[in-house]
Amino acid sequence: MLKGSKKRFRLRIIIPAYPAFNIYSYIAHKTTALGPVCVASAANEMEGWDVEVIDENNLCRYGPRNDLFGADHEFLHRQRPADVVGFYGGLTSTIPRVYELARFYKDKGVITIAGGQHFVEDNIAEALNSCVDYVVLGEGEETIRELLRAIEEKRDASGIQGIAYLSNGKVIYTPKRAPIADFNKLPLANFSLVRYAKIKIYPVERIRGCGMDCEFCTVKGKPRFAPPERLLEQISFLLETQDARHFFVVDDLFGQQRDETIRFCNMLRDYQKSIGRRLDTTVQIRLDKAKDPDLLSAMRQAGINTVAIGFESPIDEELKAMNKHIKSEDMVAFTKIFHKFGFLIHGMFIFGYPLKEDLHFKMSAKERVKRFRRFIRKTKIDTIQVLLAGPLPGTELRHRLAAQNRIYPLQDIGWEYYDGNFPLFEPGEPMTAEEMQDSVRKIMGKFYQLKSMFMLGLHIVSFPALVFFLHNIRLGWRKWYRPWRNDLVRFGGWIIMKRWTSQFKKDTFLERLQKAKEYLKVK
Repeated sequence: MLKGSKKRFRLRIIIPAYPAFNIYSYIAHKTTALGPVCVASAANEMEGWDVEVIDENNLCRYGPRNDLFGADHEFLHRQRPADVVGFYGGLTSTIPRVYELARFYKDKGVITIAGGQHFVEDNIAEALNSCVDYVVLGEGEETIRELLRAIEEKRDASGIQGIAYLSNGKVIYTPKRAPIADFNKLPLANFSLVRYAKIKIYPVERIRGCGMDCEFCTVKGKPRFAPPERLLEQISFLLETQDARHFFVVDDLFGQQRDETIRFCNMLRDYQKSIGRRLDTTVQIRLDKAKDPDLLSAMRQAGINTVAIGFESPIDEELKAMNKHIKSEDMVAFTKIFHKFGFLIHGMFIFGYPLKEDLHFKMSAKERVKRFRRFIRKTKIDTIQVLLAGPLPGTELRHRLAAQNRIYPLQDIGWEYYDGNFPLFEPGEPMTAEEMQDSVRKIMGKFYQLKSMFMLGLHIVSFPALVFFLHNIRLGWRKWYRPWRNDLVRFGGWIIMKRWTSQFKKDTFLERLQKAKEYLKVK
């Protein structure tokens, strides 16, 4: 426990490094996770506590790096010893790193806490037996303050809601804490607490929860809304304190509570006019919001330039299995509307979604790849992300596949592979796991190509001619910028894909996959 003679205590929250280079690595160097910053900001208001966040995926050149990957925690603990260390478990693929660091700090006599969406069901006992002292269940802003105060005062933590811990070898769960409803009582996210990071894209939020109830998703529960004024306050605070220009609204579905969303867009538009500065914002939104032209117009006037849309699949049978209430032909029409309003579209897809047993549908990997390519070409999506279905802890998808004995055992395919880039379950006929993974590389490889580098040169040469032909610099810029930007991003995507493929060849995944398949056959 903590030494009572000490005047100030230190909490260090760690966002663990990805286990290997993947398609998220590039963007991770430009941003950070919002949840750990919110928890750190709440704890930082406590008297007697100093708080810092270390994002191992975003360490600028003078950050203390480990020889292999992640941060040099020997250096950190020597320079600024922590009394309590918290670990962000929002991404399942980083959990092995969480346990590795928990062991390191536990050996130093530090109290360890973990939280995040990975920690459900049996994973809680796993964490508590992996050198984690306390697991925070659900949102952490209120829980962390109560838990730190109890630790500081050497009190029993049994009276704190929303945690789990070991007592005499048994997992003890305290009563659940109600989800936070009044966000105004929380402090604004303080990104200055994130040390050694170079943040260019700042995550912000207004809504927590999602009522869509997708089988594969961990975000559940009735949406809870903060007033638009709070989101605008967060943006203005970041502009003033961090000179932030680029924002990502992490709400799962931007556009819920429609009237309030439009009011926020109008407020953001007026704010930018008042300061004489244009901000760039990206949101996640449902494709069927294309039916609301007033909303789309308000978004564009507010400086929302990019929309991330979960298309999931161009195959109707898979859309039905995912509880997506839309058809592929409607998706094409809606996409055109978003483009008509001038949005850049980032399309997110899931390849090889496992259908329920009562849906008698079979399609080869080759045909699926054709369907994906045809759809992407037809919709002219600006950028894409294609991942494999992941049976994440706590999802209905994992329960269903486990009941069917289709999930590969963790001793062969561990948590580190749960990043959407590796097959984690038996897909069933007529597709194999190897074909499923290779198909994703084929789709992404066709989209992100080396030829985009040569197209960039062509765009640069063509710009003066385009402006001269149109006799309008502003119109010429609008027509020129999007294809130039897309080829720039696609060339960058080609570099990422090339590096990821190289990393995959060095990995032992295929050997592990064969062992996992044999295990399922025997079982």
